[in-house]
Amino acid sequence: MSTRRYELVYVVSPTVSDDQVGALHEQVQAIVDRFNGQIEKTENWGRRKLAYEIDHHKEGTYVLEVILGSGELMKEIDRRLKVLDEIIRHLIVRVDEEQRVVERVRSRRQAFVARRRAARGLPVEVTPQPARRDDDDEDRMEGAGG
Repeated sequence: MSTRRYELVYVVSPTVSDDQVGALHEQVQAIVDRFNGQIEKTENWGRRKLAYEIDHHKEGTYVLEVILGSGELMKEIDRRLKVLDEIIRHLIVRVDEEQRVVERVRSRRQAFVARRRAARGLPVEVTPQPARRDDDDEDRMEGAGG
């Protein structure tokens, strides 16, 4: 099975305590461990207002999990989260393909810039220059208003 990167975002009911949110994370961790996956990152975004009311809730606690695993793992997590009453909504998105596209576009752009710089007789590698601060511009702007 191939390992892919997924983002799981779930919204927990506002009636659930922080300890119970931690317990929900432990449940997800147990499923990931059982399917030989790995949680790369967990972010608790805290309590936020929902865009619209869901099951008479106007706010919820958002949690992001970045998971490396198989499609079967994500199917199991999806199935489990659907039956939990504490979870208002959840969304699973595969992000590894998008990252490959971004990297491909970035490398093409860098190659294009390098070719263009070489054609102009400039060094191919661009060295970042510190931002130049021109104090004379500020003095001129202050004098122009008065």
